[in-house]
Amino acid sequence: MLTSSEMLTRNIDVLKSTVNRYGLYGLAISLVTILSATIIVSYQMTGEVTLDSLILAQKSNFALRILDLLPFMFAFWGQYTTSVMAYHASAIIMEETDDLREETTAWKRKSLHHTTHDTLTELPNRSMFYELLREALHVASRDNKKLVIVYINLVGFREINETYGHNSGDLILKELTKRLQNLTHENDIVARLGGDKFILVLKDGFADKLITNEVQQLQKTLEQPYVFDRTSIDVNVNSGISRYPDDGELSDELMQRAELAMISAASTNKAFAIYSPNLNQENPRRVSLIGDLRRAIENDQLELYYQPKIDLLRNEITSVEALVRWNHPEHGRVSPGEFMPLAERGRLIKPLTRWVSATALRESADWHKRGLNIGMSINISARDLGDSELPDVFAALIAKYNVKPDWITLEITESSIMDDPKHALTILNKLGELNFRLSIDDFGTGYSSLAYLSKLPVQEIKIDQSFVLEMNKNKSDELIVKATIDLGHNLGLKVIAEGVENEEVWHRLKQMNCDVLQGYFFSPPLEKNEFFKWLQESRWKPKTADKAQQ
Repeated sequence: MLTSSEMLTRNIDVLKSTVNRYGLYGLAISLVTILSATIIVSYQMTGEVTLDSLILAQKSNFALRILDLLPFMFAFWGQYTTSVMAYHASAIIMEETDDLREETTAWKRKSLHHTTHDTLTELPNRSMFYELLREALHVASRDNKKLVIVYINLVGFREINETYGHNSGDLILKELTKRLQNLTHENDIVARLGGDKFILVLKDGFADKLITNEVQQLQKTLEQPYVFDRTSIDVNVNSGISRYPDDGELSDELMQRAELAMISAASTNKAFAIYSPNLNQENPRRVSLIGDLRRAIENDQLELYYQPKIDLLRNEITSVEALVRWNHPEHGRVSPGEFMPLAERGRLIKPLTRWVSATALRESADWHKRGLNIGMSINISARDLGDSELPDVFAALIAKYNVKPDWITLEITESSIMDDPKHALTILNKLGELNFRLSIDDFGTGYSSLAYLSKLPVQEIKIDQSFVLEMNKNKSDELIVKATIDLGHNLGLKVIAEGVENEEVWHRLKQMNCDVLQGYFFSPPLEKNEFFKWLQESRWKPKTADKAQQ
């Protein structure tokens, strides 16, 4: 099929050559016909063909004189045909030119659309949104109207992409877009700022109570499970609200305050917050760290450190505990004791755990490829244990990184199990069916867990370090440690003691037949390269540690 430009070129060629060619054909035919007829008549009259006989034939034969008019007729015919064909060619050229113009206009519109709209969701992008917001503010100022700006952030979207794939992430964004459009009116603005951030401008201003009702409905709708290919994916959302003109009159000012309200909601473990001047008085470091932690998770700026566990029977390293660390570009090392509570309040535990899990499983796969056959322990929080998706997340990760589940131990705190024992048992059974090793962390600090201990699909218990640290000085702590070791062994469980910080405690635990020890006496948590160096120098080796540095 010819393009518009090719058809245009062809029609111009027709205009230039075809018409003239056929006119010449007609003229040539008429001249040959006259000459042939004159020769025949000349021969019939004189018996010869000479110049004089040809002239005589022309003068004396009326039919030849009529025939002499033929070239003029062909010339006229040629001119007429030229005009007709030129007319049609011109019409075709004009038609094709119009088509080409329309095609060019369509491409310009499409190109302009791509520069102002998000290609995935077809929503206005950041640059287009600010134009729309400024226009909306102008109209609102002129008509004395109010506006409500809702800043929306999806929690843990990067982990969804890593766990379920970018196609599932794209489907969630498209479905979320549909939900937003269904919840808003025709004149409202819905835009995607980029990544997992969306923005709404509601042009019918509401009182605070009505805003609360509207946003609660919004949160409820957006956090409904997203189901694709029989997989149900839960998404959490944090929202921040600012109002025109109450909270500002400029677009940048309103956007900054809506984002601040969103960060405040995250830092206080709320679904949404409405901006108020009090937010500016909150601890700037806390508010800043919440946003920075979110970005650190999204941009892979955290680190895993590894603390070895020593098997007393085999006198070797059998596994390590993966512990997350954060080296903030401005504040330096931020302790887990500071940023983990922020993650809890900021609804970031779920994405944080998924980052840790994905990184730990990737490292575990790499270590085993290098011949370092030691296990890896990962901590699971109470909020994680309440996540029905958790087994599916780990199933996807072991498939993605080609990890054997029995390389991985999931450490669950005793208190998190007791928050909702029935649901915890369901999740733990599913993880056990995947062949993950399960450990009860901080054992002895919870309540009533003995009633559930025999029902849980766990392979080990971990004595809380608060009992181990003072066991040589506090007889009660020593008795608790000994009773826990005996209880674990009677139930067929391996017992681990953490918080071993001196040789005296090490020998006492060995006398009590504790299976595995962990603590600063052996090693603090170490960055990966430091851990490999420690392996070379340590007296405790894994069976294949000599291959770890190859």
